[in-house]
Amino acid sequence: MNAMNTREQIESDFKEALRTGDKLRKRTLRLVLSSIKLMEIDQGKEIDEGETLAVIQKEIKSYRESIADAERADRPDLAADAEAEIEVLEVYLPQPLSQDEIEAMAKEAITDVGAASPKEMGKVMKVLMPQVQGRADGSQVSQIVRRLLEGV
Repeated sequence: MNAMNTREQIESDFKEALRTGDKLRKRTLRLVLSSIKLMEIDQGKEIDEGETLAVIQKEIKSYRESIADAERADRPDLAADAEAEIEVLEVYLPQPLSQDEIEAMAKEAITDVGAASPKEMGKVMKVLMPQVQGRADGSQVSQIVRRLLEGV
C-alpha cells in the first residue's frame, strides 16, 4: 500500500481532532480541507499533491498577514491564534530548502536551459519552480536566479 498523500493525512488528522476535541486543529484543518475542495470545484478535478501544498502555503501566508494585522491593531491574542494555526499547517509542508540548496538547483537550471543573461530568467524559473514547489518562496528563488544570471 502506498503512503498517504498530504490531503489524506490532513483528512485523517482532522478526524482524529474531532475524536479528541482538539479545537485548534479541527478548526485549522477544516479550513484547509474547505480550501482544497473549493479549488477542486473551480478546476473541475481532484487536485494533485503540488496543488495541495500550494493551498497550504496560501493559508499560511494568509495567517501571516493576519498576524501583521493583529499586531497593528494591538491584539496579541489574535496574533497568537494565527501563529498556532500556522504551526498546525507547517507540519504538512516538506522541509524548506536552504539558501545553498536553492542556489545549487538554480545553477543547474541555468546550465540546463543555457541561460546567459537576466533576460532569460523566465526560462530558468519555468524549469526551477516545479522543483522547489512547496519548499521555497518564489520571491527568494527569483532573487537568487537574478543574482546568478547577473553574474554570468
